[in-house]
Amino acid sequence: MWCYRGGSISTEPRINDRIRVPEVRLVGPSGEQVGIVPLAKALELAQEYDLDLVEVAASARPPVCKLMDYGKFKYESAMKAREARKNQAHTVIKEMKLRPKIDPHDYDTKKGHVVRFLKQGDKVKITIMFRGREQSRPELGYRLLQRLATDVEDLGFIESNPKQDGRNMIMVLGPHKKKTEAMAEAREAQAARKAEAKANPGRSQNAADDDIADGEAVEGEAVEGETTEAESAEAPAEASAEA
Repeated sequence: MWCYRGGSISTEPRINDRIRVPEVRLVGPSGEQVGIVPLAKALELAQEYDLDLVEVAASARPPVCKLMDYGKFKYESAMKAREARKNQAHTVIKEMKLRPKIDPHDYDTKKGHVVRFLKQGDKVKITIMFRGREQSRPELGYRLLQRLATDVEDLGFIESNPKQDGRNMIMVLGPHKKKTEAMAEAREAQAARKAEAKANPGRSQNAADDDIADGEAVEGEAVEGETTEAESAEAPAEASAEA
Protein backbone atom coordinates (compact mmCIF):
# COMPACT_ATOMS: atom_id res chain seq x y z
CA MET A 1 0.00 0.00 0.00
CA TRP A 2 1.30 3.46 -0.96
CA CYS A 3 1.57 5.85 1.95
CA TYR A 4 2.43 9.57 1.82
CA ARG A 5 4.39 10.62 4.87
CA GLY A 6 4.29 14.33 4.23
CA GLY A 7 7.19 16.69 3.82
CA SER A 8 7.86 19.42 1.29
CA ILE A 9 8.42 18.66 -2.38
CA SER A 10 11.77 19.98 -3.58
CA THR A 11 11.68 22.36 -6.54
CA GLU A 12 15.45 22.46 -6.96
CA PRO A 13 17.03 20.63 -9.90
CA ARG A 14 18.87 17.38 -9.40
CA ILE A 15 22.65 17.69 -9.44
CA ASN A 16 25.62 15.31 -9.72
CA ASP A 17 24.97 11.87 -8.22
CA ARG A 18 21.29 12.68 -7.57
CA ILE A 19 20.68 12.36 -11.33
CA ARG A 20 19.37 8.82 -11.97
CA VAL A 21 19.28 8.25 -15.74
CA PRO A 22 21.54 6.19 -18.01
CA GLU A 23 22.37 9.06 -20.38
CA VAL A 24 21.90 12.82 -20.70
CA ARG A 25 22.02 15.52 -23.36
CA LEU A 26 25.02 17.51 -22.14
CA VAL A 27 25.56 21.28 -22.45
CA GLY A 28 29.07 22.56 -21.76
CA PRO A 29 30.02 25.37 -19.32
CA SER A 30 29.97 27.98 -22.12
CA GLY A 31 26.63 26.82 -23.52
CA GLU A 32 28.11 24.63 -26.25
CA GLN A 33 26.24 21.45 -27.21
CA VAL A 34 28.29 18.35 -26.29
CA GLY A 35 25.58 15.89 -27.30
CA ILE A 36 24.09 12.74 -25.75
CA VAL A 37 26.59 11.06 -23.45
CA PRO A 38 26.40 8.39 -20.72
CA LEU A 39 25.77 9.75 -17.23
CA ALA A 40 29.13 8.42 -16.04
CA LYS A 41 30.91 10.39 -18.79
CA ALA A 42 29.00 13.57 -17.91
CA LEU A 43 29.96 13.22 -14.23
CA GLU A 44 33.57 12.62 -15.24
CA LEU A 45 33.59 15.85 -17.28
CA ALA A 46 32.05 17.73 -14.35
CA GLN A 47 34.92 16.61 -12.10
CA GLU A 48 37.43 17.49 -14.79
CA TYR A 49 36.10 21.08 -15.06
CA ASP A 50 35.59 21.28 -11.27
CA LEU A 51 31.90 22.07 -11.87
CA ASP A 52 28.51 20.55 -11.07
CA LEU A 53 26.33 18.52 -13.40
CA VAL A 54 22.90 20.17 -13.16
CA GLU A 55 19.68 18.79 -14.66
CA VAL A 56 18.08 21.80 -16.39
CA ALA A 57 15.31 20.04 -18.36
CA ALA A 58 14.15 16.93 -16.55
CA SER A 59 11.14 16.31 -18.84
CA ALA A 60 13.26 16.05 -22.00
CA ARG A 61 14.20 12.65 -23.36
CA PRO A 62 17.00 12.24 -22.51
CA PRO A 63 17.13 14.91 -19.78
CA VAL A 64 19.23 17.98 -20.53
CA CYS A 65 22.09 18.64 -18.12
CA LYS A 66 24.58 21.50 -17.97
CA LEU A 67 28.02 21.90 -16.46
CA MET A 68 28.02 24.90 -14.12
CA ASP A 69 28.99 26.24 -10.71
CA TYR A 70 25.67 25.50 -9.01
CA GLY A 71 26.45 27.52 -5.87
CA LYS A 72 27.21 30.62 -7.95
CA PHE A 73 24.11 30.02 -10.06
CA LYS A 74 21.85 29.88 -6.98
CA TYR A 75 23.39 33.05 -5.55
CA GLU A 76 22.93 35.00 -8.79
CA SER A 77 19.33 33.78 -9.12
CA ALA A 78 18.55 34.89 -5.56
CA MET A 79 20.05 38.34 -6.21
CA LYS A 80 17.99 38.76 -9.40
CA ALA A 81 14.80 37.78 -7.57
CA ARG A 82 15.60 40.22 -4.75
CA GLU A 83 16.19 43.06 -7.23
CA ALA A 84 12.92 42.25 -9.01
CA ARG A 85 11.00 42.44 -5.71
CA LYS A 86 12.73 45.72 -4.85
CA ASN A 87 11.65 47.33 -8.13
CA GLN A 88 8.15 45.87 -8.10
CA ALA A 89 5.54 48.60 -8.39
CA HIS A 90 2.22 48.25 -6.56
CA THR A 91 -0.90 50.14 -7.40
CA VAL A 92 -1.47 52.82 -4.79
CA ILE A 93 -4.70 54.80 -4.65
CA LYS A 94 -4.77 57.90 -2.48
CA GLU A 95 -7.97 59.59 -1.46
CA MET A 96 -8.60 63.29 -1.00
CA LYS A 97 -11.91 64.59 0.38
CA LEU A 98 -13.24 68.08 -0.29
CA ARG A 99 -16.40 70.06 0.44
CA PRO A 100 -18.21 71.78 -2.45
CA LYS A 101 -17.83 75.21 -0.76
CA ILE A 102 -14.17 74.76 0.21
CA ASP A 103 -12.31 78.03 0.86
CA PRO A 104 -9.37 79.02 -1.39
CA HIS A 105 -6.66 78.30 1.21
CA ASP A 106 -7.96 74.79 1.92
CA TYR A 107 -8.33 74.15 -1.80
CA ASP A 108 -4.69 75.07 -2.41
CA THR A 109 -3.62 72.76 0.42
CA LYS A 110 -5.65 69.84 -0.92
CA LYS A 111 -4.43 70.49 -4.45
CA GLY A 112 -0.85 70.40 -3.15
CA HIS A 113 -1.45 66.90 -1.77
CA VAL A 114 -2.92 65.77 -5.10
CA VAL A 115 0.09 67.18 -6.95
CA ARG A 116 2.46 65.31 -4.61
CA PHE A 117 0.57 62.04 -5.04
CA LEU A 118 0.55 62.30 -8.84
CA LYS A 119 4.28 63.10 -8.86
CA GLN A 120 4.81 59.87 -6.92
CA GLY A 121 3.05 57.98 -9.72
CA ASP A 122 -0.05 57.21 -7.62
CA LYS A 123 -3.70 57.41 -8.55
CA VAL A 124 -5.90 59.81 -6.60
CA LYS A 125 -9.56 59.32 -5.74
CA ILE A 126 -11.20 62.73 -5.26
CA THR A 127 -14.38 62.71 -3.16
CA ILE A 128 -16.70 65.71 -2.89
CA MET A 129 -18.86 65.38 0.25
CA PHE A 130 -22.33 66.98 0.15
CA ARG A 131 -24.25 67.80 3.32
CA GLY A 132 -27.78 69.04 3.87
CA ARG A 133 -29.02 71.33 1.11
CA GLU A 134 -25.74 70.96 -0.76
CA GLN A 135 -27.12 67.70 -2.14
CA SER A 136 -29.51 69.71 -4.33
CA ARG A 137 -26.54 71.46 -6.02
CA PRO A 138 -24.43 68.64 -7.55
CA GLU A 139 -23.15 71.06 -10.19
CA LEU A 140 -21.01 72.71 -7.46
CA GLY A 141 -19.12 69.47 -6.92
CA TYR A 142 -18.83 68.79 -10.63
CA ARG A 143 -17.33 72.23 -11.32
CA LEU A 144 -14.89 71.80 -8.42
CA LEU A 145 -13.71 68.44 -9.76
CA GLN A 146 -13.27 69.85 -13.25
CA ARG A 147 -11.31 72.78 -11.82
CA LEU A 148 -8.99 70.46 -9.93
CA ALA A 149 -8.47 68.22 -12.96
CA THR A 150 -7.54 71.29 -15.04
CA ASP A 151 -5.13 72.57 -12.36
CA VAL A 152 -3.17 69.28 -12.33
CA GLU A 153 -3.52 68.29 -16.00
CA ASP A 154 0.27 68.49 -16.46
CA LEU A 155 0.71 65.67 -13.93
CA GLY A 156 -2.45 63.57 -14.30
CA PHE A 157 -5.57 62.83 -16.32
CA ILE A 158 -9.18 61.95 -15.53
CA GLU A 159 -9.23 58.16 -15.36
CA SER A 160 -12.80 57.93 -14.04
CA ASN A 161 -15.23 60.75 -14.79
CA PRO A 162 -17.16 62.39 -11.93
CA LYS A 163 -20.14 60.34 -10.80
CA GLN A 164 -22.63 60.59 -7.97
CA ASP A 165 -22.35 58.00 -5.20
CA GLY A 166 -25.02 58.68 -2.57
CA ARG A 167 -24.09 61.90 -0.80
CA ASN A 168 -20.69 61.99 -2.46
CA MET A 169 -19.35 62.71 -5.94
CA ILE A 170 -16.24 60.77 -6.97
CA MET A 171 -13.57 61.22 -9.63
CA VAL A 172 -10.31 59.29 -10.10
CA LEU A 173 -7.15 60.92 -11.44
CA GLY A 174 -4.39 58.82 -12.97
CA PRO A 175 -0.73 59.94 -13.17
CA HIS A 176 1.03 60.52 -16.48
CA LYS A 177 4.21 59.15 -14.86
CA LYS A 178 4.54 55.42 -14.23
CA LYS A 179 5.07 54.25 -10.65
CA THR A 180 8.41 52.65 -11.49
CA GLU A 181 9.68 55.91 -13.01
CA ALA A 182 8.58 57.89 -9.95
CA MET A 183 10.30 55.41 -7.62
CA ALA A 184 13.55 55.61 -9.61
CA GLU A 185 13.49 59.42 -9.55
CA ALA A 186 12.79 59.40 -5.82
CA ARG A 187 15.79 57.14 -5.14
CA GLU A 188 18.02 59.38 -7.27
CA ALA A 189 16.82 62.50 -5.43
CA GLN A 190 17.38 60.84 -2.06
CA ALA A 191 20.92 59.80 -3.05
CA ALA A 192 21.64 63.35 -4.23
CA ARG A 193 20.45 64.80 -0.90
CA LYS A 194 22.62 62.39 1.05
CA ALA A 195 25.64 63.28 -1.11
CA GLU A 196 24.97 67.00 -0.65
CA ALA A 197 24.68 66.61 3.12
CA LYS A 198 27.97 64.70 3.19
CA ALA A 199 29.70 67.31 1.02
CA ASN A 200 28.44 70.18 3.23
CA PRO A 201 29.22 69.22 6.84
CA GLY A 202 28.22 72.71 8.04
CA ARG A 203 24.64 72.16 7.01
CA SER A 204 22.09 71.53 9.75
CA GLN A 205 21.81 67.81 10.43
CA ASN A 206 18.14 68.22 11.18
CA ALA A 207 17.54 69.73 7.74
CA ALA A 208 19.39 66.88 6.07
CA ASP A 209 17.35 64.32 8.03
CA ASP A 210 14.13 66.06 7.01
CA ASP A 211 15.14 65.89 3.35
CA ILE A 212 15.93 62.20 3.60
CA ALA A 213 12.62 61.52 5.34
CA ASP A 214 10.80 63.34 2.54
CA GLY A 215 12.58 61.20 -0.02
CA GLU A 216 11.55 58.02 1.77
CA ALA A 217 7.93 59.12 1.88
CA VAL A 218 7.97 59.70 -1.87
CA GLU A 219 8.75 56.02 -2.38
CA GLY A 220 5.30 55.13 -1.04
CA GLU A 221 5.73 54.56 2.68
CA ALA A 222 3.13 55.64 5.22
CA VAL A 223 1.84 59.03 4.13
CA GLU A 224 -1.42 60.89 4.43
CA GLY A 225 -4.35 59.39 2.57
CA GLU A 226 -2.61 56.25 1.32
CA THR A 227 -3.90 52.78 0.53
CA THR A 228 -1.67 50.10 -0.99
CA GLU A 229 -2.69 46.94 -2.82
CA ALA A 230 -1.55 44.48 -5.50
CA GLU A 231 -1.96 45.59 -9.11
CA SER A 232 -4.41 42.80 -9.82
CA ALA A 233 -6.90 44.18 -7.27
CA GLU A 234 -7.39 47.91 -7.65
CA ALA A 235 -10.23 48.59 -5.25
CA PRO A 236 -9.20 51.56 -3.07
CA ALA A 237 -9.32 51.21 0.70
CA GLU A 238 -10.57 53.98 2.98
CA ALA A 239 -7.52 55.93 4.08
CA SER A 240 -8.24 59.57 3.53
CA ALA A 241 -7.07 63.07 4.28
CA GLU A 242 -10.17 64.59 5.85
CA ALA A 243 -11.39 67.95 4.61
